[in-house]
Amino acid sequence: MSKDDQAGNKAEELRGRAKEGLGKATDNEQWQAEGAAKKKTSQLKQAGEKAKEALTRNDKPGK
Repeated sequence: MSKDDQAGNKAEELRGRAKEGLGKATDNEQWQAEGAAKKKTSQLKQAGEKAKEALTRNDKPGK
């Protein structure tokens, strides 16, 4: 997982958190749902990349 991917996924997660929080503050259910979905999508991307990285790292001899 490159540093650019990590930063992009984390930024997407933070945008999701912000949108979800703004939705809660303004009682806007659509924004809450969109923010929660964006946050979860980003977290799943991060988990997938970490799993892929762990598998790739374990495949290399001597590590």
